[in-house]
Amino acid sequence: MTLTPLQRKAVLLTQQLVRINTVNPPGNEWVCARFLGAMLKKAGFDVKYHEEIKGRTNVVALLKGNGARLPLCFSGHLDTVSLGATPWKNAPFTGKMSRGKILGRGSSDMKSGCAAMVVASCALAREKNRRSGLLLVLTADEEKSCHGSFYLAGHKGLLPKAGACIVCEPTANYPLIGHKGSLWLRCTTAGVTAHGSMPEKGVNAIYKATQAIERLRRFRFKHTHPVLGNCTLNVGTIRGGENTNSVPDTAEFTVDIRTVTTIDRIKLLLALKQCLGPEVTVKVITDVQGFASDPNDPWIQEVYATAGGMLKEKISPRAAVYFTDAAALKPALGNPPTIIWGPGEPDQAHTTNEFCRIDRIAKAVSAYDEIGRKWIREAPAQTHVAAQRI
Repeated sequence: MTLTPLQRKAVLLTQQLVRINTVNPPGNEWVCARFLGAMLKKAGFDVKYHEEIKGRTNVVALLKGNGARLPLCFSGHLDTVSLGATPWKNAPFTGKMSRGKILGRGSSDMKSGCAAMVVASCALAREKNRRSGLLLVLTADEEKSCHGSFYLAGHKGLLPKAGACIVCEPTANYPLIGHKGSLWLRCTTAGVTAHGSMPEKGVNAIYKATQAIERLRRFRFKHTHPVLGNCTLNVGTIRGGENTNSVPDTAEFTVDIRTVTTIDRIKLLLALKQCLGPEVTVKVITDVQGFASDPNDPWIQEVYATAGGMLKEKISPRAAVYFTDAAALKPALGNPPTIIWGPGEPDQAHTTNEFCRIDRIAKAVSAYDEIGRKWIREAPAQTHVAAQRI
């Protein structure tokens, strides 16, 4: 594949970003944030940096238009997960190019997406007489429950409204219109300790926990969604006791429930507590709603047309299996039509020897440029005008 100058810039920037270690923890996204912020400022964006914790830097960059409609938002996160215990075949922070791929931690999740959106946006900034602007939101600490995006969303005035939003997470360039919500629970049981040789004198908290877990295995969800599918439930961790020769007087397990937008989350939590039983204390760790955009929205249909031409296939409504910053950003941006659409390989996220295909990066930056150019040049569709008036 012969790359255009725009595509070569996106590939080069992906390599540069992979070379910046932003493994979370500790993250230290500030180096990456300042590097990309400087690029955007040079291109004409008004760039602001926001930190909840020193070094965990979020970037909000706005390029104004003439006010015909709200800006198009691109979003991505700067942090990556850890390397894992398995040795890598190649050094994870060199951004090495090999056999049509860029290798390294974060190449797919999601520095290729960040590179493509920044390069496309800098090119779009050269457009004169923009009918609308662009908004870029680069977040820290996404890999730990989207802390960066929720920080921005939770503080009034940090995020302007947007007319549409693209979250550039890894989708192999297939546009996805939603993802499930997340409800995480920490469940604890209490017992009475005794010597391990006399268990009849104690009350085993681990037995209580395992009995509750067995009841959870039989729990059935009553709601489904035409795109998001069914709710899911998984017991992720369990721990209890202090030593082998004692009856444990405490046990704890955590539960990961992925919810669809059609379910009443308050009623669901009550049903789960009833299933677990009165001897289990339940604490909510995370409770975040998912989202599902309307596939018939005119802008999403434009995205489908662009993506379909790029992938040479008909695009049908699909959802991501993972959780993204969109859960925090979409409501804060004014609930614009939102898609998840990026060049990374979904099955490479969080893996040893992670890579991203160069042709995916090239096609993504061209697609972002095409969609962005239409947005800033064209008059708003009637549906978008109505949405702004509501």
